[in-house]
Amino acid sequence: MADPTMKRCRAAVGLAILAPLGACRSPQLELPNRANFTAAVNDYLAQRGHLCLAKYEWPIIVTAADQQTRSLNAQQMPVLEALALVAGRDVSATRKGADGTAVGQPAHEYALTAEGQKYYLHVPVVIATATQHVIHPADFCVATLSLDRVVGWEKPQALDGRTVTSVLFTYKIAPAQWTQTPDARRVFPVVTHAVENAGVLQLRLGVHLTQRGWIADELSD
Repeated sequence: MADPTMKRCRAAVGLAILAPLGACRSPQLELPNRANFTAAVNDYLAQRGHLCLAKYEWPIIVTAADQQTRSLNAQQMPVLEALALVAGRDVSATRKGADGTAVGQPAHEYALTAEGQKYYLHVPVVIATATQHVIHPADFCVATLSLDRVVGWEKPQALDGRTVTSVLFTYKIAPAQWTQTPDARRVFPVVTHAVENAGVLQLRLGVHLTQRGWIADELSD
């Protein structure tokens, strides 16, 4: 005669196998601990761990006025051209004058070369402030970040119907080789700062709890 207890155990096992994955989340994945936050940061950096230069749209035009004011593009584009990442040509650009009328002026247009295209990643870039939320579909990215260690986290709290917190971590960085040339280091100080402070500078990542555990706010559930 079959043991009733054994039947119940078999039934329970059968239900567990038939239950959809993720129908309930593991209590272990809910815990606000180093292992779970390490997994969340690693997952985020694997998808969005790029150091980019906020150069969302190409070609980029540098006008005579930009040259006079020594804008960032006026300083950076010639360096990228010398590195064969962009190619420039003379064009005429239209800008608004002091009275609001359109004024033509000589300019230089820089387009990505085949080599430069390697760094133009079509990965969403989220710019979130108190007043706006903008997503750029692509950016010029020159280094990849990976997790060094999780330093700590805020106490989780309920916000807008979900459990949220933020995680502090330090990073490792793998920059493109050309970023370490003297001219590139001079005109791209943000990259130089990131490289010099790897393993020291603490970054903050907002995360929230889902059926799959903790994930970064920028990633979909």
